[in-house]
Amino acid sequence: MLRRAVILFVILGLAPGVWLRSPPLRPNHAQAVDSRAVPRGPECCSYGPLRLTGAWRLISPNTDFGGWSALLVARPGRLLAFSDRGYWLDMPQPGQGGDTRISATFPDDARYKENLDIESATRDPESGRIWIALEGRNAISRHAPGLQGEAIRQPEEMRRWPINSGAEAMLRLADGRFVAVSEASSEEGGKVHPALLFPGDPTDLGAARHFGFAGPAGYRPVDMAQLPDGRVLVLMRRLRWPIPARFLIKLAIADPAGIAPGQVWRAREIADLNAGPLQTDNFEGLAVEPGRDGAVVVWLISDDNSAVTQQTLLWRMELPAPVR
Repeated sequence: MLRRAVILFVILGLAPGVWLRSPPLRPNHAQAVDSRAVPRGPECCSYGPLRLTGAWRLISPNTDFGGWSALLVARPGRLLAFSDRGYWLDMPQPGQGGDTRISATFPDDARYKENLDIESATRDPESGRIWIALEGRNAISRHAPGLQGEAIRQPEEMRRWPINSGAEAMLRLADGRFVAVSEASSEEGGKVHPALLFPGDPTDLGAARHFGFAGPAGYRPVDMAQLPDGRVLVLMRRLRWPIPARFLIKLAIADPAGIAPGQVWRAREIADLNAGPLQTDNFEGLAVEPGRDGAVVVWLISDDNSAVTQQTLLWRMELPAPVR
């Protein structure tokens, strides 16, 4: 037991990846992001049915930049990301023109000061409203299209979810129901994750139904988005040691018709993003939008954890239709 404790202490003390943070900087609120293309060969890259069409490293002098854990396409040609430090980033997609804005999601509101760790976000395309899941509080907030706060609630069904493994993935389905999935594992030897199905807006009163979620073994769900055909694309992550930490990333697909109270909703792997030549990172944000000829554009963004060995990556991929 003592030997294990000593080994753990050494690992935590030496690990440069997740725990060794970049030195604190003087506050800088510059509204700018530089998208630097990641070099890739002309044949790069295919991942299962997906094809990588762009990869960038995002850099900004703004000291609130980084930690992006959720991603949306709120407007054509633009990306909207949310961070685990409570900020949002509204930026043009690489190659598009327009301004960049970085700002606090919950400015000067005491209701939100307990914890600002945003881990997932989802949007109603008709009203433009956005829902945000706060880890640590196990709360969900609703926002107007301009991100003004409208409501917040801590669903009773989420209260026992672990503080740092709350609603890591959340999705408003096209029929108006909401799905929230915890990163924590529970049944079947840790392969099943607690999940909830809300009949409507989760910030309104109303009971949610419990079910389980299972994807590729050893991987945890970190974000999800609904495809035009109704199925759900799920971003899955696995942390692999030793030092420095490596993040293994897979994409899976699941049919929401298979969600049933008390049952396990299973997702099927369609792509291993570590099977290609490009380096992955802690991808936590996933968004989709229509592409050409029925294809779907898939966007991924990584959370750099403010760690010296990590970076903010943005990938653009194309998923042909129909995907099997």
